[in-house]
Amino acid sequence: MSENPILFRNATLLDGRADEALSDHDVLVADGKIQDVTASRLSTSGAEVVDLAGKTLMPGLIDCHVHVIATDINLTANTELPNSLVSVRAAKLMNDMLMRGFTTVRDLGGADIGLKMAVEEGSIIGPRLIICGKALSQTGGHTDYRGRFHHRSIDYYSDRVGALGRVVDGVDELRRVAREEIMGGAEFIKLMANGGVSSPTDPIAFLGFSRDEMKAAVEEAHNHQTYVAAHLYTDEGIRRALECGVISVEHGNLIKPDTAKFLKESGAFVVPTNIAYNALAKVGADLGLPPESVAKIEDVRSAGLKALETLADADVMMAYGSDLLGGMHPYQSDEFILRSRYLPAMEVVRSATIYAAKAVRAEGEIGSIEKDAHADLIVVDGDPLADLSLLTGQGKHLPVIMKGGAFVKREL
Repeated sequence: MSENPILFRNATLLDGRADEALSDHDVLVADGKIQDVTASRLSTSGAEVVDLAGKTLMPGLIDCHVHVIATDINLTANTELPNSLVSVRAAKLMNDMLMRGFTTVRDLGGADIGLKMAVEEGSIIGPRLIICGKALSQTGGHTDYRGRFHHRSIDYYSDRVGALGRVVDGVDELRRVAREEIMGGAEFIKLMANGGVSSPTDPIAFLGFSRDEMKAAVEEAHNHQTYVAAHLYTDEGIRRALECGVISVEHGNLIKPDTAKFLKESGAFVVPTNIAYNALAKVGADLGLPPESVAKIEDVRSAGLKALETLADADVMMAYGSDLLGGMHPYQSDEFILRSRYLPAMEVVRSATIYAAKAVRAEGEIGSIEKDAHADLIVVDGDPLADLSLLTGQGKHLPVIMKGGAFVKREL
C-alpha cells in the first residue's frame, strides 16, 4: 500500500454507474481503500496530489473468464508440463494481465488456492484472483484431454497444475468432487455443460452432464452459499442448464431470442468471450491448436457476435470475458473493440466494471469508484467512451495502474 494518502485531482470519473463520465472530481486514496469521492475540492493536507486534468480515472478492469494456467494453447500438452513450469508461466501471465489494467480476474478452471495465496502475499504481482479450482467435466467432455487413443486414469489429471479440469461421472461422484474443490478454496463451481473447441472428442452440441448431475452441482454450490458457472454454447444446452439452476453462462454463442428472455427472467447473466474465437481463427493453428479443434472454431465464432445483439435485446447482463490460451493472451483487451461494434461504448465499459463486479459478487468492493471500495484504479490518456482502443495496446495508454492503493505502474 502507499505510505502516504494519494489525492487524485481534476479527474474525469468513468465506472458505468452514471450514464456519462463525471468531470472535475477529487478522489482520496488511503490504507488501500477509496476514502472519499467528490466534485468539491478536498484538503491536500498530508496527501500527495496527482493531477489528472485531461485524463480519465476508471476502476481497475475485471475479466470474468480467464485461464491463468493455460500456458500452452494445446491443452492436452499443457497438462503434461511440469507443475513448477506452469506455475512460473502463470505468474508471468497474471503480471501481464495486471499491466493491461485488469486488477481482478475470475479463473474458470485450473487456478488453485496456491496461486491465489501467492498473489495475496505478494509473491506474484498480479490481479486479484477469483477461482473455481478445477472445472468439472464428464467423461469425453470439454476437459477430458485423453482423446480417443489415450487411456490414462482420470485421476492422473487431478493433480496436474496444467489441467483445467477434472473428469467426474454420476451424481454421487459429482457431489464429492464439488465438495473437494470448495474445501480446496474454490469460490464457485464450474461445469462443462456443452462440447468445446479446444477439447479433442466432444462436438459443440454435446450436452455433457445429465440434468440430475447439474442439479446436484447447483445444490452443492447453494449449500456453500455460492453458485454454478457453466461452459455453454447451444440454445438447448443453455436453456437446460438454466432450468437446473446455473446462473453464470459462459460464452452463450448460439443462444436464441426466447432463451435469452428466459435467461433474463431467471436472474442469470452471460460472459461472452468472442475475442477467443477471433484469436483462435487468426493464430490458433500457428500456435499449435490441434486440427480437430481448428475445425470447430467457425461453429461458434460468427454466431457469438450475433449473440451480443440477441442478449442486448433481452436486456441480459453481460460481463467481460476473454478465455484466451497460451500465446493468445496478449489479445485480452481486444474484446473491448469487438463488443463496441455491436454495443454502446458505455455498456462495454460496464461489462468490465460494475457488471463484472456484480457477476463475481463483489459490488461496492471492486469495479466502481466509490467510498470504501478497494483502491483498484487505472488512469487512461483520453476518453475511452470516444475511443475504446485506449483500453488496448498492452496498457500503453494507461500511465497509472493502482491495485489496493499501491502503484504498480506510474508513468505520468
